[in-house]
Amino acid sequence: MTREPAIRRATTEDVEACHDVMWRSVTDFGRRNGTPLEGTATDWWASGERLQRFLATHAAEWWVAEEPDAGTVIGYGRSIERGGLFELTEFFVLPTNQSRGIGRALIERAFPVGRGDIRSIIATTDVRALSRYYAAGTVARFPILTLAGTPADARPGDDLRPRRLGVDSEADVHAQREIERSVLDFARGRDEVSWLLEDREGYLYVRDDMAVGFAFLGKSGAGPIAALDPVDLPDMLLHIEGRASELGIERLDFQLPAPNEVATRHLLGRGFRLDPWVNLLMSNRPFGRFDRVISFGPPVFL
Repeated sequence: MTREPAIRRATTEDVEACHDVMWRSVTDFGRRNGTPLEGTATDWWASGERLQRFLATHAAEWWVAEEPDAGTVIGYGRSIERGGLFELTEFFVLPTNQSRGIGRALIERAFPVGRGDIRSIIATTDVRALSRYYAAGTVARFPILTLAGTPADARPGDDLRPRRLGVDSEADVHAQREIERSVLDFARGRDEVSWLLEDREGYLYVRDDMAVGFAFLGKSGAGPIAALDPVDLPDMLLHIEGRASELGIERLDFQLPAPNEVATRHLLGRGFRLDPWVNLLMSNRPFGRFDRVISFGPPVFL
C-alpha cells in the first residue's frame, strides 16, 4: 500500500530541494504554456540562491511535502509577512505529484485563511494553482507585465535629484518606508531594506529637499520602485536605465503592474519589449496605488 506524502515544517536544510521543485515546476509550466524558460536548475540557483536564503530566513510559514520512504521533497509552500501584508511567495508541487491533495494541504498551512490584513499573491496563470488561490480568499486584480530591454545611456531632466540611499541613514530609510507606506499601504522592514542594499543600489529621488520616490537596482534585478506621483516615473526610470548601462547590465527587466500606464508607455517608448510571460496580482481586497509602483524583480513578492 502506498503511503501518503508527509507534510512538515521546512528547515534551512530544505532550501536547495525547494529550489529544485520550483525550477522543475516553473519550466514545466513554461513549456506547456508556450513560454519556455532558459537556464538549468544550476543556473537558476547561481543567480537566485541569495533570494532563496532570504525567503527561508524570513518566512512567515514554510511547509514541504515529501515522499515518506525516500524523503524526497515533492512540493512546498512559503509565505512572508510584514507591515500587515501577508504574501504567498511560492507554491509548487512537482507535475508528477499533482492531484494527490498535496497542494491543498500545503496552501492551508503556508497561506492560512484569515491571516493577514492584506493577503496577496503574485501568481502565474496556471489554472490549477489559480483555483487554489481563489479558495484561499484572493481574487485576480490585474496582470503584472515584464518589460525587458538592453539599457542605453540615458539622462533624466534636472527637476529630480537622485540621492544614494544609505542604510546607515535613519532619515533616508524612514523616507523610503514612508513613501512605500503611502503608495502600497505597507512598508517592508529595515532588515529587508538592508538586505536589498547589500547587492542593489538604492536611490531616493528628491525635489526641493523632499523625497518623492525611490528605486533599487542591481545586477540581480530591478525594483522595488515607487513614486508619490506617477508623473515622476519617467525621469526616475531614465536615471535607473542610465545607471544600469554604466554598471554593464546587459538585460534590464521591470515588473510592471498593468495599471502603471505611465511607466509602461515610457519603457515601450525607450525600446523595451513586453515579455510573453505574464503574472497576476491576486489579493483578498483592493489595496495600494499600483499606477505608480514597479514591484521587486524577479516576481516573487511586491
